Amino acid sequence: MKSGNELDIIDSTRGKVLSDRHVTGENMFLIWGYPTEVFLLLEFISMQIWNAEWCMWLWAGIPLVGVPLMFVSFHKEHMETHRTERREYIIMRIWIFIGIASCVTGFATGFTGIYEECFFGILCLLCGFGCFLTGEQLHFRPMVSCGVAGSLLSVTLFCLQDELWQWQIPASALIFVITLIIPGHIFRKHVRYYGI
Repeated sequence: MKSGNELDIIDSTRGKVLSDRHVTGENMFLIWGYPTEVFLLLEFISMQIWNAEWCMWLWAGIPLVGVPLMFVSFHKEHMETHRTERREYIIMRIWIFIGIASCVTGFATGFTGIYEECFFGILCLLCGFGCFLTGEQLHFRPMVSCGVAGSLLSVTLFCLQDELWQWQIPASALIFVITLIIPGHIFRKHVRYYGI
């Protein structure tokens, strides 16, 4: 039977391990990636079927789903670890800024009639930039590389104009796979196996 002293040592060691675990936001990229894919593909399919102007506004579902899920995920991690570091606050603020900037850009381009020309290019550029900044904050090279690749590819969306503009939507979905889903899975696997 273990003495009280040994149990205290085990309990304090367990507490130290729990307090040393960082809030990583390991699911954040997937929380944003999958809803983005769903809403973009839904918008593209709806445009092909109905070719109606209301279909262009389906992108607004992305922040409506992503923002609450992001806050729930960070809150859950904070409750489990009882700590949040400065870099996690910075990363969360980066993505809140990107979410707000995306919404403002979407509504501004929609109401001014330049949605087809630039919205998806700007959206993908913002996301690539966010992926790059997050990778830099976490010192995680795969994320930095995916952010750079997504930012460079977003420039090609400005070439899809006039009759080809609807193809910006599936091209954007592909860029979001590169900037959100791929680095999200790599990062999640890295955190699970090696920590950060």
